[in-house]
Amino acid sequence: MSQQYLGSFEEIVLLTVGILHDKAYGVAIKEEIEKRLSRTVRLGALHATLVRLENKGYLSSAYGEPTKKRGGKRKRYFTVTTYGQKALKSTMQTRQQLWESIPGFAFE
Repeated sequence: MSQQYLGSFEEIVLLTVGILHDKAYGVAIKEEIEKRLSRTVRLGALHATLVRLENKGYLSSAYGEPTKKRGGKRKRYFTVTTYGQKALKSTMQTRQQLWESIPGFAFE
């Protein structure tokens, strides 16, 4: 796959899926982002981002077992792929290089 760049919300979503590991499904991802970043997340925007990240190959998904609590509906769990991990590492390195390139006096 060719080099694709992550938007800031895409990066946040990928990182959160990594944090939640095997518990990463829509509502849990939304709640984790809101808790950690004090930022409101609309479920529709999150869902669109999850689908886009899966289409790019950064995420994979699988359905869990149906539960009575959810009226027999199954949760869709997400996992960061190897390609997604590479994209995150590349983004982290790029940001680090930018931070390191700022002259010490620039923020004084």
